[in-house]
Amino acid sequence: MRIEAYTQVQQIYNTNSAKKSQGTTKAKAKDEVQLSSFGKDLQTAKQAVAETPDVREELMNPIKKAIADGSYEVNAEEFAEKLMAQYREMR
Repeated sequence: MRIEAYTQVQQIYNTNSAKKSQGTTKAKAKDEVQLSSFGKDLQTAKQAVAETPDVREELMNPIKKAIADGSYEVNAEEFAEKLMAQYREMR
């Protein structure tokens, strides 16, 4: 192995890396973020949904009480009609 050839190759790589580093130091980029009014509205809506409870207790508590008491009854005909109506809508 010839040492002169190694130093010549090293000099080539050193000059390329110096050019690359000079090019990146000249360009200074500044990041900016701008939110549109739609983005702000979306953020507000997202926050409102996150704060809303998943279950409406004022509607569920009477049903839970009726089930626990054994007084909750389901009308089979009404249930079947609603089920068939949903089935027709899906088709």
